[in-house]
Amino acid sequence: MMPNIEDIAKNNQTRISAGNFHTVALKKDGTVVAVGLNTSGQCNTQDWHDIIVVSAGSDHTVGLKKGGTVIAVGSNSDIQCNALGWHDIIAVSTGRCHIAGLKKDGTIVTDIIVFNTAFPWSGCDTKDWRDVIAISAGGDSTVVLNKEGIVIAVGNNENGQCNTKDWCDIIAVSTSTSHTVGLNKDGTVVAVGNNENGQCDTQDWCDIIAVSASYSHTVGLKKDGTVVAVGNNEYGQCNTQDWRDIIAVSAGRYHTVGLKKDGTVVAVGDNRSSQCDTQDWRDIG
Repeated sequence: MMPNIEDIAKNNQTRISAGNFHTVALKKDGTVVAVGLNTSGQCNTQDWHDIIVVSAGSDHTVGLKKGGTVIAVGSNSDIQCNALGWHDIIAVSTGRCHIAGLKKDGTIVTDIIVFNTAFPWSGCDTKDWRDVIAISAGGDSTVVLNKEGIVIAVGNNENGQCNTKDWCDIIAVSTSTSHTVGLNKDGTVVAVGNNENGQCDTQDWCDIIAVSASYSHTVGLKKDGTVVAVGNNEYGQCNTQDWRDIIAVSAGRYHTVGLKKDGTVVAVGDNRSSQCDTQDWRDIG
C-alpha cells in the first residue's frame, strides 16, 4: 500500500540545500533565503513564497510550492521553467542539467536543462517508474526509491553510480555526479560509484537517519544530532565533527551545511563564493 500524500511530502521535505557554489534554505514562513555565487541568478529567490521544498542545483534553484507547482531561477531558467506546467508534485530534486519531480501518484516527471553542449546520457528516462516514494537527481543520473525499499537508477553510469539493483530495505537515497548512497532501515549506509576520495567509505556508519552525497564527499546525520562525513576534505567540507543538535544536512560541491534544531544553519568548506555565509539565518525549517 502506498504511503499517503502527507507522509510522502514530509519524508521528502528539503529545508536546506547546498549546490555547487550556493546554498538555499526554506524559512518557516515559506520564503527562501540564498547565499553564494549568483552569476546566473540562482540566488534570486527573494520574491518566493508559499514554498515547502527547496533544491539547489549546479547553478540553478528549484522550489516546490504548497499547491504542488514548481518554480525555478538560475541558468537557463526559461528551460527549467518548463516545470511550471507540472502539478500535483510532492518532492523535487535538481541535478547538474536536469530536474526531477515526484508526483503524488508515485510517478516521476523530468526536464533536461539544455546548455550549449550536448550530453550523450539520459538521466530523464523515468516514464515507466511507478510507486516511487523518494527521488534524487545527481550530476547526470536520476535515482529513485520505491515503496518496496528498492532503488532504481538511470543515466550516466561511468563510475557505477547506478549499480543499485542489489540494494534492499532502503529508506532514503542521495546521488551525486559520480556516486550514490542509500540509507538502510537499520541505520547503516551503502554506497556505489567513484571512491577515489573515499566518499563511499560508509561501511562503519551506524545510527544514521539522513544522508547526502556530493561531488566527492558524503555526509550522514546521526540520530543523536551529530554529523559524520567521508571523502574529499580539501576545503574542510568534512569537518563536521563538532556539530551538535543537527536535524538536516546537505552536501554541496565543496561545502557542507547543517540545519540546527533552533532554526540556525552551520556551514563548513569552500567559501570563495560566500556559500557558507549562513551565520545570520534564523527561523529555517
